Amino acid sequence: MTPDRRSPLRLTRHLRRADIVRMALPPLKGPFTVDTYQRLGELGILGEDDRVELIGGQVVEMSPIGDRHASCVRRLNGLFARQLLDVAVIDVQNPVVLGQRDAPQPDVTLLAPRADAYPHHPRAQDILLVIEVADTTAAYDRDLKLPLYARVGIPEAWLVDLERDRVQVCREPAGGRYTSVRAVSRGNTITPLRFPTMTVAADDVLG
Repeated sequence: MTPDRRSPLRLTRHLRRADIVRMALPPLKGPFTVDTYQRLGELGILGEDDRVELIGGQVVEMSPIGDRHASCVRRLNGLFARQLLDVAVIDVQNPVVLGQRDAPQPDVTLLAPRADAYPHHPRAQDILLVIEVADTTAAYDRDLKLPLYARVGIPEAWLVDLERDRVQVCREPAGGRYTSVRAVSRGNTITPLRFPTMTVAADDVLG
């Protein structure tokens, strides 16, 4: 029998990274601890590009970041960087560990300054202000994440509600909720609780 001397089978074009479509996350049946959740990332079950957070031991898939959401986060980062660079660490969309089963990923977090630049994810006692930006997720942020921040004693949380065009400023955590809640609309300003010399215009936040 004559050997088959034809060229080996080739792909019609080179496979590029952009051609690879990531499949939906597999069902992850919790509850998980923070340590187990981080282990899922080490094993490759959760990837760096997966937008997820751990809430109440459950891995929650976060909504894709839309244009308005991303723009607002950039504005907040710029506002704080100009005025607080030497007195706070500005963290953008990084996890914070708030207990054995909670590792949310706020949009913006202001942390107490530390010389070691936080080699591990910050804890509740490190957080001076936490901010969630919502275009389609206001109910989730308001009903699940804000009470979580209150339960661990974070002194101040903002919910930037782009749909309603306002900033909800929450303070005085007690009994698992913020007892002082104020809606700040356009034309008004906010002075962060831990930074009394700083004034933030709602218009600058909302864009």
